[in-house]
Amino acid sequence: MQIVQSIDALRQTLAGRGRPAFVPTMGNLHEGHLSLVRHAREHGDVTVASIFVNRLQFLPHEDFDSYPRTFEADCAALQAQGCDVVFAPKELDLYPQPQTFKVQPNPELADILEGHFRPGFFTGVCTVVMKLFACVFGTAGGGVAVFGKKDYQQLLVIRHMVQQFALPVQIIGMDTERAADGLALSSRNAYLSAEQRTQACALYAQLQWLAGQVQGNGAVPLEQLEAQAVERLSALGWAPDYLSVRQRDDLQRPAAGAAPSPLVVLGAARLGSTRLIDNLEF
Repeated sequence: MQIVQSIDALRQTLAGRGRPAFVPTMGNLHEGHLSLVRHAREHGDVTVASIFVNRLQFLPHEDFDSYPRTFEADCAALQAQGCDVVFAPKELDLYPQPQTFKVQPNPELADILEGHFRPGFFTGVCTVVMKLFACVFGTAGGGVAVFGKKDYQQLLVIRHMVQQFALPVQIIGMDTERAADGLALSSRNAYLSAEQRTQACALYAQLQWLAGQVQGNGAVPLEQLEAQAVERLSALGWAPDYLSVRQRDDLQRPAAGAAPSPLVVLGAARLGSTRLIDNLEF
């Protein structure tokens, strides 16, 4: 496995090696990330993972400086999964000048849910992903990128960005990896105390409850069921931002009386100082 830092070194490393399959990460890798790498190996000639904590997608009060950085362990885990190339740029490698040109996603998709509670988050995501795509796929002229569905809205935003810019990149979304009790694997789970970890599966349990209520109580307004789910989670000591039922394809609210469409319930809530997100398609 090769580890490269600069954009030029990455392009030289990938030259002539065929179609890349790419997994972008911010490091502190867990089994969810590694499952994406294993899947990527099936879809390209050379498997590439990036490790870069992207300042542009953190708000001033968020955890950029304290975000877990475990580079040596991450590289060992990637090598064990058969990753071919790790792109690990420093901030000045990826942003040698202030990144004044940014990718502004559609506010109808990006300013709701996560975008409402984290303004500008998806601008930072789209900007870094567009730049990483240029770094990884520029030599080969295209390839495959693999993302997890845990960050459901992020996956949808990136899909739409790729479509609108006609990028030669196939986006593959993989199901969320979970612990035995249902907790979605996340780098931020490391912030949880032992007691909080036993309570953390409650977010997914409430998503399951809400999905079941929507399927079994069609006459009850969605807003009422969502409010009940928020109350149930709050009663367990959480501070929910949202528990919301949306259409899978655009994350808009289902229209009353419209033909049924595939749905997803998404949630974000704080347990202590740790903010967790999750979702469930149904």
